[in-house]
Parts: sequence; structure tokens; C-alpha cells
Amino acid sequence: MSSDGNKKQFWKRNAAKVPGSIQHVYGAQHPPFDPLLHANCPLGVHGTVSVSSSLIKAGNKPPPATPGKPKKATTFQEFESITSDAWDVGDDDDELLAMAAQNLNIEVVMETANKVIENHSKQQERQRLDDTTELDQREEEAQEEVAAEEEEEEEEEEDVEEGDGVSPDASLARSSPSTDGRLVKSHSEAPIGSPKDAAGEHAALHRQRSLPHRPPVIPLVARMADQNTSGTPAMTEREASRLDKFKQLLAGPNTDLEELRKLSWSGIPRQVRPIAWKLLSGYLPANAERRDSVLQRKRQEYFGFIQQYYDSRNDENHQDTYRQIHIDIPRTNPLIPLFQQASVQEIFERILFIWAIRHPASGYVQGINDLVTPFFVVFVFEYIEEEVENFDVSSLQEEALRNIEADSFWCMSKLLDGIQDNYTFAQPGIQRKVKALEELVSRIDESVHRHMQQYEVEYLQFAFRWMNNLLMRELPLRCTIRLWDTYQAEPEGFSHFHLYVCAAFLVRWRKEILEERDFQGLMILLQNLPTMHWGNEEVSVLLAEAYRLKFAFADAPNHYKR
Repeated sequence: MSSDGNKKQFWKRNAAKVPGSIQHVYGAQHPPFDPLLHANCPLGVHGTVSVSSSLIKAGNKPPPATPGKPKKATTFQEFESITSDAWDVGDDDDELLAMAAQNLNIEVVMETANKVIENHSKQQERQRLDDTTELDQREEEAQEEVAAEEEEEEEEEEDVEEGDGVSPDASLARSSPSTDGRLVKSHSEAPIGSPKDAAGEHAALHRQRSLPHRPPVIPLVARMADQNTSGTPAMTEREASRLDKFKQLLAGPNTDLEELRKLSWSGIPRQVRPIAWKLLSGYLPANAERRDSVLQRKRQEYFGFIQQYYDSRNDENHQDTYRQIHIDIPRTNPLIPLFQQASVQEIFERILFIWAIRHPASGYVQGINDLVTPFFVVFVFEYIEEEVENFDVSSLQEEALRNIEADSFWCMSKLLDGIQDNYTFAQPGIQRKVKALEELVSRIDESVHRHMQQYEVEYLQFAFRWMNNLLMRELPLRCTIRLWDTYQAEPEGFSHFHLYVCAAFLVRWRKEILEERDFQGLMILLQNLPTMHWGNEEVSVLLAEAYRLKFAFADAPNHYKR
């Protein structure tokens, strides 16, 4: 570079152009902003520009389009003549804008912009009309419901005057569900159709249209109970017989783990699930005499980790890990009140932070927070009889809470030891499992596989979450607990058998998948599968199909290949 500061930069010393131009790209919805044009021209109502014809020189008209491929440059000079560059010569950087103004066909841009604005206005008008029509229909339905309710009330009053009395069914009419599932109270309690309500409904409808599609939330269906727990019908004779078998097996001085796995494969009764999970995970020894001493030692060891490491959560080396855990914990099962209690969230934070510190190869990865919840719920059942969904854990003794926390940590650690490659850098375990799932589905249901290929749905786009969270985001928690009964009983249940469960789960929805005819519809379906009403029966059918697939394909690797 010359020492003379007044001289031009080396790229502006001559008028020759350099190949490799950076061309402007214009979209139909976003006409380019040109300062040279906007400097002298006011903006229109819709943001368009009124361009003076004096700015468009006759010599700057675009060359007529020629059919076929453009002529290929045969020499550097020809290539140079049709190419411009960001480093072109000029006294000022505004030369680039001048070049854009000269080469731009203003008429085409203006015509395109006007069409976009016109189409947008028409679309807004159609949406406004649709909103108005739907709101009118809702108001008419509400008025009809109110009129019908008033007639029923008048009939009830006439019955009372006549001395007939009011039946129990009639007394419920004041707060009976309407045909569309909404709770309709008396006219005096809930006036419908007022201007204020109409405006509120219109605003809610507008918000609903602007948000992405989500499945309806049914909190009551998200109960974590089995079909044989409190609040449900009494156990059948078969269920009582199975419970007796478990109790007899666990009462012996040395538990036969192989027999326990056989019994547990079809589900574990709630009453013995805590001790069964601890045995199946390897947390407790099979010898009954050693169990108390092992529990005491492991629980003390865990709280030793708390004293040693937990105060370092705000250190520079660990604060990012702790912050991510602190963000993820409130997102864990947000519809279940149990997990929104401050004391429960503090327990989860300690469990996840200590695990991350002790496993630096992977550290904490989003999704691991979900894996604590089944253990925590099962071990809470060890101390309570009522339903756990709304249970206040502060009513438990401190020792019980400490035991639940330590047991959840060690059992989660045992689980993650078998699938840790799912959470190391680049998550290679998940990558392999998703690829194996794709190959397996192509063998067992080619129609589903080809359908997703046709609409360019990649398995990684939906199955990554299935592997990362072990289907916990796809199933209610009660179903996850039942699923894990079998996973703990099955050799390599979490690391190997889970693949066949995912394949059976995908093929289970083949009818719904084949009915979707575009990428968006398929992704919405696969990410919001309707399982909220699932129970033990549906999970048992899923597991039976997964076992059939494992029996057919696990020992036949050539079935994976074409």
C-alpha cells in the first residue's frame, strides 16, 4: 500500500472491472431499497415508490431476453465484460448503488410490488370476512343455548309451583355441559352475547388463527395413575394374583432377578414398583440382608456429592451448565402440578447438576431432565397412598424427601450409563438409532417409508426426540412408567429394545400418516400424536408388537439391508 494517504486504494486505481460480482437479489415480496431513487421520490401509501421517468435513462433499458442458454464466455476479456465486482473503481462507495440503479428494471419491480400488495389486501379482507362469519355463528349458537336454558328454568319453576318437586337431573341443569363440551351456567351467572364478550371472542379467535396448530390440552387425562391405583376400580382377581406373586418373590432372602424380569415384563403393580425398579436397575442387591446397608451408604454418598460440588454451580466453569438446567426444569411436565412445586424443582436441579459434574464426557444435555421424572414419581409412591399428580411434597418428612432424591439420582445414573453415547458430543448414539429406525421401517412397512420419502420427511426431524427423550414427550407419564417396567425387565431395554418400540409406535399410526399429503401435515402429526387417552392396554399392545419385531429382526442383520 502506498504511503500517500490521498492516493486511491489499490482496488480503485484503474477502470478495469474484476470478475466475480456480488449481484443483488430481489424477492417478489420485498422490492429493493435504493437510496438514489428514494432521495427524490416520496413513499406511497403502501410503501411503494413513485419514480420519476427522468431517473430512467433510455440507454439503461434491460436487454431483451433471449431464449435458450446464455452464450458462454470463451475468453477472460468476454467474461470480464459481462461481470462486475464489489471492488469496482469509483471515487465513492455509492458507485455500487449507482450501478444497481442503472441495471434495475424499475417497471418490473413496481409491477411486482403492486401485485404483492394487492394480493395481501385481498387475503386480509377474506380473513376478516371469515372471522366475522364465524363470530356471528358463535353468537347465534350461544343465544340459542341461553334461550333453551331459560325454557328449562321456566319448566322447573312450573313444576315447583305445582308441587311436583325438582328431580336431581333437573337440578344439574343450571351447570350442565353443552353439546360442544362447554359448561353453560344460568343466564344471570354467565351472560353471553354482550358486546364485551363478542369483542373478547373476536380477539381470541384472531390469536388462535395467528398461532401454530396445537393439540387440545386435557390436564385431567394426564393423570399418572395406572388402571389399578387409588381412585380407580378395585383390582381384578388376576391383578391380585400377580401382586401376590411379586410379594412372594421379593420376600425371599435372595431375589431371583431372572424371575423378577419375567414377571415385570407385563407390568409391575404400583405397590411393589419402587423396590422392583431398584432391583432391576442394579441399584439394590438381590440379597435382602444387604439392602438396608447399601441404601444407607449410597444415600450418604449422594449427599456427600451435594456438599462437595453443589456450591460450585455459580463458578465460571459450571455456571452455563447450571443456568441451562435452571431454565429446563420448569419446562418438565408443565401440565402436572407436582413438578411445578419449588421444592421438587430444587431436587431436580441438584440431581441433574451433580450428574453433569460427575459425567464430563457428556455433561448436561437437554432431554436428560425428563428422565428423572419417572423415577421420582415411582419413589414418591413408596411413601403415599393417594394420587401423586397434585400431591404436596412438603407434607412429607425431610428424611423421606432426601431418600426419594438420592434414589432417583442413582437409578437415573444407572439408566444413563447404558445410553451415554446418546448425549456425548454430536450425540452419535442417537444418530445411529435414527438411521437404524429408518432402515427397519423400510423393511417392515415400505408404504409408510416411501410416503415419507415422497414428501421429504427426514426421520431425524421427528425421531430425534423419540430417542433423546425415550418417547416421554409422545406419551402420558403414566404410560411412560408402564413402558419402563418392560424396559427395566428387558435386557438392554433402553439402549436396544427402545428401537423396536419406536418402529412399532410409528407403524401404529400408518393410517393417519398415509392420509397426510404434504410435509407440514406429516410433521404436525408426528410431533403431536394423539396419545393423551392411552393407558396400560395400548402400551401392552405396543410392547407386544415391538417384541415381535425384535424377534424377527434383531438376529437377522441382513434384514436391514436391501
